[in-house]
Amino acid sequence: MRACAVFLVALLAASASAGLVAQDAVPSILISRQLAEGEGIAVGDTVELAAAADGAGSRTFRVAGVYEPTPDPSRLGMVAREVRLHLPDLLDLTRGPETPAGTEPVESLNIALRDPLDARAFSRDLSARMPGVFARPASEAAGDAGPFLVLERFHLAIAIVTIVSATVFLLALTIMLVDERREMVGVLRLIGLPSSRILTQIFLEGVLIAGLGALVGLVLAVASEGLINAFFQWRYDTALIFVRITPNVAALCVAIAVPLGAAATVLASWALLRRGGLRLARR
Repeated sequence: MRACAVFLVALLAASASAGLVAQDAVPSILISRQLAEGEGIAVGDTVELAAAADGAGSRTFRVAGVYEPTPDPSRLGMVAREVRLHLPDLLDLTRGPETPAGTEPVESLNIALRDPLDARAFSRDLSARMPGVFARPASEAAGDAGPFLVLERFHLAIAIVTIVSATVFLLALTIMLVDERREMVGVLRLIGLPSSRILTQIFLEGVLIAGLGALVGLVLAVASEGLINAFFQWRYDTALIFVRITPNVAALCVAIAVPLGAAATVLASWALLRRGGLRLARR
């Protein structure tokens, strides 16, 4: 009886080892979150992948994990149904029967440097040592891309038009507001205050109002940043950041808003102060 029990334990251990070996023999892959949610695939499941559309030459893989795809603005609106394989498994799956192993062509390589500041020097040295190989830093490649360059210029044009139109509207609104205070300005002129003193006071008021307006605008922008990102991330099912209020952006907004607001107030008041005190006071 004891010998039978020992044999049964040994048999179970051998079966478990065989199962582990069989499981380890199946290559592992990673799948994107969108693919896992769309097809109902979980970690540990086995799937079959094939390079051909009809499924010919398929191979079995085990899902080792689920990852979030890197946000890419150029692929906005596309569902990231992606699979990541080990390079030998990918080559075995996509290699044609006429291509010997180890002779697969390579179109591009991404190289990570220990010091990113050496990227420009490395690209020049590599291009000089290997004629026919074109190398450039990834940051320059992304910045020189046609669609992104056009989009950046479009945003700049929209920003310029928006600032100019907002300045004209602000100037017209300020002229109306200043004109409503002409009687008070006339009284100040009649009691002896010089125009420079009144203009300085109006300038300080303009700076204060413009600063408060810029602060309120930044608060609204920061408060709506999360809502905008959450909506569009849900709409396009991506982790891409659509709106980001950085300190540089906030400083630039304040640097544009405050001088424009103060200048509009001074320009609107300058024409008013050129009139006489009696005329302003309507006497």
